[in-house]
Amino acid sequence: MGPLKSVTSMPKDAKVAWIAARQHGAIGHAQLVDAGLSQTEINRRVTAGWLHRQHRGVFAVGHPGLTARGRWVAATLAGGDGAVLSHRSAAALWGIGRDGDAPTITIPATKRRRRAGLEIHAGQLRHDETLVVDGIPVTSVGRTLLDLAEVVTVNELTTIIDNATNSRRLGRNTMPSVIDAANGRHGLKALKQALRLTRPQDVLTRSELERRALKLIATTGLPIPDVNQRLHGYEVDLLWRDARLVVELDSRPHHGTDIALDRDTRRAGDLMAHGWRVGRLTWRQVVNDPAWVSSRLAAWRRNPPGARP
Repeated sequence: MGPLKSVTSMPKDAKVAWIAARQHGAIGHAQLVDAGLSQTEINRRVTAGWLHRQHRGVFAVGHPGLTARGRWVAATLAGGDGAVLSHRSAAALWGIGRDGDAPTITIPATKRRRRAGLEIHAGQLRHDETLVVDGIPVTSVGRTLLDLAEVVTVNELTTIIDNATNSRRLGRNTMPSVIDAANGRHGLKALKQALRLTRPQDVLTRSELERRALKLIATTGLPIPDVNQRLHGYEVDLLWRDARLVVELDSRPHHGTDIALDRDTRRAGDLMAHGWRVGRLTWRQVVNDPAWVSSRLAAWRRNPPGARP
């Protein structure tokens, strides 16, 4: 007997429990009806304390205490077809931020509705902006960050983006794609500002970043290095041949995995075996901490990384 036939043959209350168990304890009115309960039977179970109202048309099964995930499912059920967890609640589900006082959802409508115990936003969501995580429909990490940019401070958004980066929730092209599709969004300016502080490679092109690095080097009075040169089978970012010094400019999303670390270590080891010194700077440091970068470059020129005093 297959799973579908087994569920179909269950008693009504067993069906309700089976559905709720897969939704972290929550169930919607339409699902109760699909399980075979009439309105009279639903009312009777509410009176008996087996169904506990969470929102209009949404119940907790067995006991009123839902987990955070149960409350999030209940919120999306209350929002109706197409409702997804969003904003602070989505950030909490993704593990990159804290939830707000009430579960937050986005519904596919032109006007925001009011519903006690919920924060509801209205807006259209593209297919690639939503996923189902642990049985809960939720905005993607990129869409979540764009939404949050309209309701949190830049400082808080910066922390959340850092959390997303550190937990590897953001791919290399995630945020550039979000920005490209964010025409007219009020939070776009704040999002770009936060990304310049955390992931400048997402809002500045490679050539723009290189120009910033070269402009910074020029202000130090140091010789201008060769850029993107082949050296012993590798393309290196900045090369001072006279000092036998290589400086690599790393963007963390490209270098934060174990595989990338192994590759970068091998690359540095091969260059050092040929008598070159290798230093590393991040684009975040170049863009946001130019004074420190200038001091490091000057020090490396005098005493390259790894050289004996």
